[in-house]
Amino acid sequence: MRRIDDLVAMVRERRLGFAVDEVMSGYHRFEPGFGPAGPLPMEFRVTWGTKNLRRYLDPKGDGFLVNNLEGKVSIGCLCRDIPCEGTLELKYFSEQAIRYTFAFEIDGKVYRYAGEKVNIWPWNLPVSHTTCFGTLVETETGKLVSRSVTRFRLRTFPAFLASVRLA
Repeated sequence: MRRIDDLVAMVRERRLGFAVDEVMSGYHRFEPGFGPAGPLPMEFRVTWGTKNLRRYLDPKGDGFLVNNLEGKVSIGCLCRDIPCEGTLELKYFSEQAIRYTFAFEIDGKVYRYAGEKVNIWPWNLPVSHTTCFGTLVETETGKLVSRSVTRFRLRTFPAFLASVRLA
């Protein structure tokens, strides 16, 4: 009974939200001068969601389908399990895209990752909804460090679904 009372209070106080865990894995390639040539592993494990479902679902607001994101990123020959935070934007209606943007720091240097799942249409969801094309930039200099392709592995779908929770 306590959980139901808590849920009712969250709805009344407009603090009902959700969170979900996601893993994207694949590879990246350094730009010349930033690391070894060839593909290297890349993975980010993040939790994304919102704490205000009403704001999240309001198509007229600036928080429409915008999620907070935090987790850890590993990029071959650069970092392993470094904390990151940013946003995940579901741009289904305006751009047919999902955009991941997050920042992290290594030895005092801040990096910014921007990745997109693009061309999201009903007929190509198995590819478009699972493949993310990304870039990694040094924030201070604006220099491109690497390009990546990561994927949501369908074998992780049960864990993804099981991670959905109220927040």
